[in-house]
Amino acid sequence: MVEPAAESVVAVAIETGPRRAFASALDWPGWSRSGRDEDAAVEALAGSANRYFEILVAAGLALPPGAATALEVTERLEGSATTDMGAPGAIAAHDGLPCTPEEASHLAACVEASWAFFDATVERTPAELRKGPRGGGRDRDAMVDHVEGAERAYARKIGLRPPPFAPGDRESRLAARLEIAALLRRAAEIEWDPGTAGWPPRYAARRIAWHRVDHAWEMQDKSAIA
Repeated sequence: MVEPAAESVVAVAIETGPRRAFASALDWPGWSRSGRDEDAAVEALAGSANRYFEILVAAGLALPPGAATALEVTERLEGSATTDMGAPGAIAAHDGLPCTPEEASHLAACVEASWAFFDATVERTPAELRKGPRGGGRDRDAMVDHVEGAERAYARKIGLRPPPFAPGDRESRLAARLEIAALLRRAAEIEWDPGTAGWPPRYAARRIAWHRVDHAWEMQDKSAIA
């Protein structure tokens, strides 16, 4: 698999809402963490480097050496209700940049790594998960349905139209993934119009991968699996 050359700096976008901030590694889809403010979000991002690295290793990728200590905030974005609800919802200027074929391949590879990690985590997760202090939170199968349903909506943001997923219809869900990966690999050919409601490929990749990784880690944390 193709990956970018190691660099001394890992570019990070900070998205800040009234109650929450997100730090996202712009060239590493899936590596995004939140905190109560910018400092807490960056600390959480650095603290998750090894955990994210393990996902990449399984897919034949690797973070630049010393990535956790090479984070550099290159953009600060205004958050929204989406930010405060717990999702990185702001499109960075970097997200709208054209991709090289190598960068497009890297985007697709990171998203595919997030899918593989999510699937492997689901297989090892018990059906019932620990609930929050007030009894909130989804069990495994409800979480899977949530993630798959959201990803279908994300696909529409990049011009794809996967059909509704019937319960247990694994074939349709995998077909939708193949469409997403194929589009990301063509990202070098796509010219994003910021005047539309659609997403540029770079942002789509990091939003899709973040959602998979975030919920896979949630399953791990609520079931005490490694």
